[in-house]
Amino acid sequence: MTIPNPVYSTRICRYGTEALREAALLIRAGEPVAVPTETVYGLAADATDDSAVAAIYSAKGRPSFNPLIVHVADQQMAERLAVFSPVADRLAARFWPGALTMVLPVREGSGLSSLVTAGLPTVALRLPAHPAMRALIRESHRPLAAPSANRSGAISPTRAEHVLASLNGKVRLILDEGPTSEGLESTIAAPEEDRIRLLRPGPVTAAMLEEASGLPVVVGAEKARIEAPGQLESHYAPSKPVRLNALRAEKDEYLIGFGLMPCNLNLSPDADVQEAAANLFAALHVADASAASHIAVAPIPDEGIGVAINDRLRRAAA
Repeated sequence: MTIPNPVYSTRICRYGTEALREAALLIRAGEPVAVPTETVYGLAADATDDSAVAAIYSAKGRPSFNPLIVHVADQQMAERLAVFSPVADRLAARFWPGALTMVLPVREGSGLSSLVTAGLPTVALRLPAHPAMRALIRESHRPLAAPSANRSGAISPTRAEHVLASLNGKVRLILDEGPTSEGLESTIAAPEEDRIRLLRPGPVTAAMLEEASGLPVVVGAEKARIEAPGQLESHYAPSKPVRLNALRAEKDEYLIGFGLMPCNLNLSPDADVQEAAANLFAALHVADASAASHIAVAPIPDEGIGVAINDRLRRAAA
């Protein structure tokens, strides 16, 4: 985007009635606000306002060909924005509210900004489980476009202070409701008549999608195009080089461990992949702020949510 990006005085406000009201006023005025979800903190703005969506891209330094997820307060709002197939209805019934984003055909007359969809005929929709995000959607009376609240390509934020470190001066208000519970961005899936395409792994696993839909899950976008967030080769990246599958630290490395092993910080001493997912981005933030010049990460089992963890780590190391 080429619009100028104003410098704001950024404030962190504890989530509550007054902070919510202020955030909704900013949303209705066309400004982005950082807000927690159960996955990561998002940078939310009115998904129907071109200028508001452009302000998200500008604050993040995000390429305009990379579409945004639109967050809704309920299924009825979602159905005003997109066309739901029977498969999409089944997935929504099973996983909404929650950490599943579905890529669906945009409904004619949806009112969505074309910047949200990056010119595609589809929109990525999610009904989040976090009360703060859902309350903000209801209070502002708008569907909210909300990518992660950080500089484009950088480590995703799971705490308000992560947002401040990345976007200080780029956004007026950060709603703070503590650490996020999932710690990884939502699963993104494109439901089709005879299959489900998994575009980004996340807390809702391929096995869960198969069980809920009765359809096979295939991995990947069509013709290698960008049709959903999180598909760029380099993403979620610290400022330091990252080495994967490390069993010990080399000279000047900060080692992020998993299971019982000597390390600087452990994602889960009990080798619990769910705990590791919740701690991943916070650990990368700590490692990036350390005195070490390099980051190393222990092997993570490539099963369940471990698939999503390894997806993020591969992109962080790219």
